[in-house]
Amino acid sequence: MGFPTHRPRRLRASEALRRMVRETELSAGHLIYPLFVTQEKKGKSEITSMPGQYRLSIPELLKETTEAARLGIPAVILFGIPKTKDDYGSAACDPRGVVPQAIRAIKEKTPDLLVITDVCIDEYTSHGHCGVVKEGKILNDETLEILSKMALAHAEAGADMIAPSDMMDGRVRTLRKTLDENGQTEIPILSYAAKYASCFYAPFRDAAQSAPQFGDRKSYQMDAANRREAIREVALDIEEGADIVMVKPALPYLDIIREVKDTFNVPVAAYQVSGEFSMIKAAAQKGWIDETRAMIESLLSIRRAGADMILTYFAKEMAHISGEKR
Repeated sequence: MGFPTHRPRRLRASEALRRMVRETELSAGHLIYPLFVTQEKKGKSEITSMPGQYRLSIPELLKETTEAARLGIPAVILFGIPKTKDDYGSAACDPRGVVPQAIRAIKEKTPDLLVITDVCIDEYTSHGHCGVVKEGKILNDETLEILSKMALAHAEAGADMIAPSDMMDGRVRTLRKTLDENGQTEIPILSYAAKYASCFYAPFRDAAQSAPQFGDRKSYQMDAANRREAIREVALDIEEGADIVMVKPALPYLDIIREVKDTFNVPVAAYQVSGEFSMIKAAAQKGWIDETRAMIESLLSIRRAGADMILTYFAKEMAHISGEKR
């Protein structure tokens, strides 16, 4: 039985009705705020390709994390930018390095704010790759040892969760074993389980000064054409001990988010990456789209696809809006 008996527009007639039947919820509690921290003693520098985002000294970082906590954002994820880089990303493993220092400062200032740390050495290597390089090849097993030391340094500094993003085979198992053997059994692992080799990372690489100095990352990040491979990658990471799995990027891979959500009984994260953020910002600056509406619509689409949590540079803006609606 159809029209005129059925009139779906009846439930769209007013904002109150639309709120009552709204299927997907989006609030500050679903957001994780990515932040770039440097070893500068003070100040911040704007990231030109990511309007409104900055490389932050620890004093400036604390301003951001304090505001995030006030807005009801439950977690931040830290990306460190060291003063010096080398072929092995040695600074990544330093217990007194930029990220461990930042963790301690945040936990002292806002102890209830969850601090997640990105575990990958691309920001720390002179060549910009996520693994040890030998004769032009990215070595898998040799990289795992460095990642283990990095993860342990973060956990011992007080991180609430670690997030390996390197896409080396076996890294979740290796990190879980290292953490457990060193008394860090309560630290969850948020795995970048289905991370695609994407052009949408370009502004991030500008921000972190981590663009590869040769070649690309297609030998370890996933092919954009593959769906079944993503399910296999996620299954392997869960088997190895991942507590939360992530799909990255988000908008070009909404189908993957939905399939992962339908297939596995674990929390699913999605990363609205720098390129997704910057495209909205750039189009809004040109006057081509409404930035606020585009932000909300894009984040809702990620939630609707099945993401339980979203890493997004729009976290503060979205939290302001959801707070106002309350």
